[in-house]
Amino acid sequence: MPSLKWIAPQGRPRVFGIYKRVTSIGKAGANDVAIDSDSLRPHHAQVVFDGRDFAVEPVDAGAALLVNGKKKKKSKIFHSDKLTLGDVELVFSLYDESATRDTGTDEEASHTSEIEGMMKLSEFNRRLLEIRAIPDQIEALLDAVIEVVHANKGFVILLRDGDPQIAAARNVDHKTIPDAVTQLSDSILRRCIDTRQPLIVSDAVNDTMFNSSESVLNLQLSSVMVAPLIAQGQLLGLIYVGNDNVVNLFEQSSLEVLTVFAGQASLILQNAILLNQLTTDRDRIAEELEAQRFGDIIGSCPSLQQVFRRVEKVAATDINVLITGETGTGKELFAREVHRRSNRCEGPFVVVNCGAIPENLMESELFGHVRGAFTGAVSTRQGSFQAANGGTLFLDEIGEMPLALQVKILRALQERVVIKVGDTKPEPVDIRVLAATNKDLEASIKEGTFREDLYYRLNVVNLHLPPLRERGDDITILAKFLLNKYAAEFGASVNGFTPKALEAMRNYDWPGNVRQLENRIKKAIVLADKILIGPDDLDLGVDQQRAVVPLTQAREDFTRSYILQVLERNGGNRTRTARDLGVDPRTVFRYLEREPDAPEPGGPAEG
Repeated sequence: MPSLKWIAPQGRPRVFGIYKRVTSIGKAGANDVAIDSDSLRPHHAQVVFDGRDFAVEPVDAGAALLVNGKKKKKSKIFHSDKLTLGDVELVFSLYDESATRDTGTDEEASHTSEIEGMMKLSEFNRRLLEIRAIPDQIEALLDAVIEVVHANKGFVILLRDGDPQIAAARNVDHKTIPDAVTQLSDSILRRCIDTRQPLIVSDAVNDTMFNSSESVLNLQLSSVMVAPLIAQGQLLGLIYVGNDNVVNLFEQSSLEVLTVFAGQASLILQNAILLNQLTTDRDRIAEELEAQRFGDIIGSCPSLQQVFRRVEKVAATDINVLITGETGTGKELFAREVHRRSNRCEGPFVVVNCGAIPENLMESELFGHVRGAFTGAVSTRQGSFQAANGGTLFLDEIGEMPLALQVKILRALQERVVIKVGDTKPEPVDIRVLAATNKDLEASIKEGTFREDLYYRLNVVNLHLPPLRERGDDITILAKFLLNKYAAEFGASVNGFTPKALEAMRNYDWPGNVRQLENRIKKAIVLADKILIGPDDLDLGVDQQRAVVPLTQAREDFTRSYILQVLERNGGNRTRTARDLGVDPRTVFRYLEREPDAPEPGGPAEG
């Protein structure tokens, strides 16, 4: 039912239902809307319903009538319009807002007020889905609270390091209040902060608890309600509403409604805090990544930092570099970084994967061919050496290069000239060669599958990349970087790893290294059902964890590996190796004669 709501100077608002075609308003008791005010004429105005629209018009010729602040003789009225008749303000509603009627008990009025509050909260929650910005959500909530409890101002106050700060301040006209801090009572705020309980101050100036407060006296406060904003036991702030024109306005039912809205405000603020934390964490991770970034390479472990320093030293020179390491450790990334930091950075960077080109096409791919050199050679074509002229040629998987071609590459490196297939004219090339392999080329030399002279021509400086399993916390840093990168690229809602996932990644051997880690994370982002990736999403169950070996076995394995390294450095001389290690030669012999997983013999072997 349509209604007119009058916020009386004393007591609760009164609501008059409009159920007739003509509803009279005035001071006389015979009116449908009878209000005892000296500013009203006995028969002041009337609301007329013509079957479709509502309109208001004065009845007495001298009666003052304003609609939404503008003087009117007759005007259509719509939902929420404000009618001013003398000093009396009425709010027109198309719906039944019977918070308090002239008839009925206080209990019925309280119940009606609660229902009105719940309806308003439900309406606000529907609107909340359309409001994205947190400040706009808080302002919309304040507007709803002010309307439902009949306040004329409201504030949301946040606690920052224990000090209250105003986050939003609104008046009954849905406008922001300027100089809002001057309209709040510090003593009332402090009371709510200390007790963490909602409270009503019905007549602040005459309240024995607050009438000595300077802020209360200066502001001449009347009705005030305050409720704490609490989330997960933490006091986030307060919601404060008041009406300085009406005493005894708020009742217990009003406070209960305010408390419900305070709970909603707490959720909004908690979401804002979590969003801020996520943003802060993202910025912090970005700063950490930037601090640990070397071009496009991310890492901070000591072995990788050593490689970074070597890159900085060799990049500006033109010497050849051999990059070694297991598959997936990022050899091409390092090659590109050497090129980017070199004097040839403006020139081309040409990549040749020696393991992916058929042997019968590799020479043409490297050096080019002339028309008619072989079946299918319909035109003359330059090779990778010519394409890289003035820049850098990266020979990936150089260990897969056939022996016959190794001779020609060695000649090209020595003489800086190449000859196309089917041609006899040498062409000069100005290139720097970087090569990479995951093979042990020294073992290949002994097996006769790789030329020793080419090895030393390529391996002027060696950059050995550590496997991912030996890079410690780099695994976590890389995982978070890759997660942020691909979650944004795929538009996924995944935003982190569970603690068990991080532990599983650190305990896995990663035979495929960074490439394997990247592919596992891509798969997890696409298939994960939750916002946090777990071990199972990464296919890192318990059976995939790195086995923990006894300390004795780990120590023996390391000792044998280290002895072999020193022995290799000494050209296989066992006596010199024992002297360098400061041990008896029989110790060296013992470790050489043992199988890697054989049990330790009872005594040192003689040899």
